[in-house]
Amino acid sequence: MQSIPLACALALALSFAAAASTPAYAAEHADHAVAGAASATSAPKLHAALRELWLGHVEHTRAYAMAVKAGDPMAATKAADDVVANAKQIANAVGGFYGADAGKQMLTLLAGHWGGVKALTDARHAGDTAAADKAMNDLTANANEIAKFLSGANPYLPDDAVRSLLLGHVAHHSEQISEIMSGDMKAEATTWTAMKAHMNTIADALADGITRQFPDKAT
Repeated sequence: MQSIPLACALALALSFAAAASTPAYAAEHADHAVAGAASATSAPKLHAALRELWLGHVEHTRAYAMAVKAGDPMAATKAADDVVANAKQIANAVGGFYGADAGKQMLTLLAGHWGGVKALTDARHAGDTAAADKAMNDLTANANEIAKFLSGANPYLPDDAVRSLLLGHVAHHSEQISEIMSGDMKAEATTWTAMKAHMNTIADALADGITRQFPDKAT
């Protein structure tokens, strides 16, 4: 079998770049984790690629929050640039598979997600509750938009399911940012471990969906 085009992997992986879990969600969707683990046997390269990609997403956003907390503008700028560069790469990949218009739309949606995460980080650091509330509202709206876009790209990614994952991701960002800004790094360490594990779970579930959509290409 031929391997799935990188553009496809990146494009569809984006739908879960921002997913996070709660204990209730993890229990409810444990079957998805099992399904993903099973398909990893049939498409190990795809699973590995998606895991690496989405771990990178949360690594860069976490680095930004840590730099803001430390008052290190150079490190914050680098982390922000890393997030943006990653978004542009994914958007270009989307354009290569779904067309230029889709790539542009994905970049706009990704910019909205990162803009919300950045605004939330900055607001929590400044203690600006109103700005933090607005950022959360913007992130929620953005999650709805991304879910609508991606559910149209893959018949195995239902709108409601994708939206639930994205809203969970927003909640996970919020929790982590609050812990970093409050200096509760013990709690943040627990959140960070769970966040990385959840990214792997989501990447596996996504790879399973791609394998179903492109059974002759995924390896």
